Amino acid sequence: MGDFKNLDMTMMFAIHDALRRELERIARITSRVDEDPRHVLSTAVGWELFKKFLTAHHTSEDRTLWPVMYEALVGRGAGSEIALLDAMEDEHAVIDPLLADIDAALADRDSGAERLGGLVDTLCTDLRAHLDHEEREALALMDLTLSPQQWAAFSAEQKDRIASDANRYLPWLLDDIDAARVAVILGKLPPPLRAAYETEWRAAYEDLDIWAVKDAAGR
Repeated sequence: MGDFKNLDMTMMFAIHDALRRELERIARITSRVDEDPRHVLSTAVGWELFKKFLTAHHTSEDRTLWPVMYEALVGRGAGSEIALLDAMEDEHAVIDPLLADIDAALADRDSGAERLGGLVDTLCTDLRAHLDHEEREALALMDLTLSPQQWAAFSAEQKDRIASDANRYLPWLLDDIDAARVAVILGKLPPPLRAAYETEWRAAYEDLDIWAVKDAAGR
């Protein structure tokens, strides 16, 4: 996961891995032949959580990371580093339209089914490539460029954006990862947050069954 000297990237890798996990689930759902994938995605809580948490993560980077890094790098002759930030923003810019196009396909009773598979394939390819690119190059630049206070501002921005779903976000983040890594992540959180996760949130999230097929009444 890289050797970072200044910033703790634990939560960054955790959200990236959670997004990759959900992409795999979405791709499996889209390839189903026993159930219309449009019905599964459009009714499952998992699709809404995926969109919400992905958008919160990228918007927080767009608002609190890239501008600060641009400011720090301008005037230093750091052309390749600025080009990397440009690439990060460009890669973000293709994701939101893909999410909107998938939602449009889910709602399209005529030709949506034909478009859905290709759109999901593109989302998986583009988002995975972006996450890999960010981990391969941009995280090291963050570690060199940002102060701990600026990194904390990014974390606070993300928390604010998912605050209304904090009871779902943490169990979603920790879904299907090994116990040792869960312990490391929980160990970085305030005790009240850990207690809420262990006594309430995890069980409620498991009961939610976020990729379950819902009927017309939402059951």
